[in-house]
Amino acid sequence: MMRMAFFWQKAAWGGLFALAASGSQAGGMESLDAFVKNVKSGRASFTQTVSAPAKDGQVVRAKVSSGSFEFARPNRFKFVYKKPFEQSIVADGQTLWLYDVDLAQVTARNQAAALGSTPAALIAAAPDFKALQAEYELSDAPAADGQEWLQAKPRTKDGSLHSVRVGFKGGMLATLEILDSFGQRSVLRFTAFEPNAALDASSFAFKPPAGVDVVRQ
Repeated sequence: MMRMAFFWQKAAWGGLFALAASGSQAGGMESLDAFVKNVKSGRASFTQTVSAPAKDGQVVRAKVSSGSFEFARPNRFKFVYKKPFEQSIVADGQTLWLYDVDLAQVTARNQAAALGSTPAALIAAAPDFKALQAEYELSDAPAADGQEWLQAKPRTKDGSLHSVRVGFKGGMLATLEILDSFGQRSVLRFTAFEPNAALDASSFAFKPPAGVDVVRQ
């Protein structure tokens, strides 16, 4: 099932969501460095496209979803998928909650164990740029599509994450591309980003709705 599950497996991530205000001519690494230093919270809208690797004689089918995102350093973020399925992912600093409205099911996991060294965990919690470099091989990628690009490859090779590419446009994070070791690709495009937004702590509190199944892992 190609829904939000791919994005939130240990291979995925998803947390490079913010302003990297070092100027439109900055490279990807410089933009990411500025992001870690300067952006402590934010909110944005996103569109996510997930596609499986092409097989002989088959047309690649893509699944598109959309919703909203919020984060606050350290370790707190929330994705709310609105279309085509209602799903939520909430990290409250201790527990990672995944709520599927259609299935009436909540999955609760220890946040540190569930996220591990994924890009989401690193971007939400990294104290500085050196912390990112300790987990990833970071390099500038060629500018394209009007964006400055950064490529990140995990130093640990036993996971299912192959690589991450991050695009910045005009100092703003614009695109996140995640490729797993099976060839599945997830592309997120961010709009209406508000850097350093004033977010209440209650934004990241989650209580399972009455009547849903709760699975703890």
